[in-house]
Amino acid sequence: MAPRAYWKGYLKLSLVSCPIQLFPAISEREKIRFHQINRKTGNRIRYCKLDAVTGKLVSEEDIIKGYEVDKGHCIEINDDELKAVEIGSTHTIEIDQFVPRNEIDELYWNTPYYIAPESEVGRQAFAVIREAIKKEGMVALGNIVFTTREHVIAIGPRGKGMLGVTLRYPYEIRKEADYFDDIPDERVPKDMLDLATHIVETKVTHFAPEKFEDHYEKALKELIKKRHHGEKLGKPKEPAPASVINLMDALRKSVTADRRVSRRSAAPPATRRQRTSANRSSVRARKTS
Repeated sequence: MAPRAYWKGYLKLSLVSCPIQLFPAISEREKIRFHQINRKTGNRIRYCKLDAVTGKLVSEEDIIKGYEVDKGHCIEINDDELKAVEIGSTHTIEIDQFVPRNEIDELYWNTPYYIAPESEVGRQAFAVIREAIKKEGMVALGNIVFTTREHVIAIGPRGKGMLGVTLRYPYEIRKEADYFDDIPDERVPKDMLDLATHIVETKVTHFAPEKFEDHYEKALKELIKKRHHGEKLGKPKEPAPASVINLMDALRKSVTADRRVSRRSAAPPATRRQRTSANRSSVRARKTS
């Protein structure tokens, strides 16, 4: 069964346009979700909407929207007023500008969507826009409306299609100064930095998401399987108490441990150094490109 499009409309570059459809590029449906149930009956819990002051049940027709302007004081906002300020959906993403991808701070990246042509009629125009963006090595910026909310979307080529990622607005980004300004400047001794750098160099590799493993999700599945078969479960392990360590000793022990792992490798030291250097150079080259 073909996936259902989340949004359909047009992608427009100057006078060139083509019908497109957007599909969410990520999903969390596969993650285990728990229901809240009544311990005594095993029935699911249903939530009721109660008046915060009187504690009485409120019917759906008596529930309206409100915005708290002062503590405990809300002003009513009705549906007609909301409709008056809604952004009309033109169902068209008009490309306004092109920017280098590396100029977009990673804090602004939000939700990714796959973009595909919606019909055979506009496939050539779709390919022309995709290839033009690819040739320039840029990302296109435009605006899109989902329901009533307008979003800035960054669009770039991806395989036979394109990838659009909605961007956060500046007011959504918290100021890093609120979290980092109180961190004092710390002098890092050269010998410590050299040891830490060595550890980093021995772990240089390539990004391989297929090797990621969600250990908690795996443990949940095993737990559910055991409970389903009526097996008894052991007590949770107590975390080991944190101990005060000497930073220099910890760095030296880390280097020693890495060397032991290297000795067990089939490759001689010179080959390992060459491979580490090659990996590091390859990773840097990929970042530069």
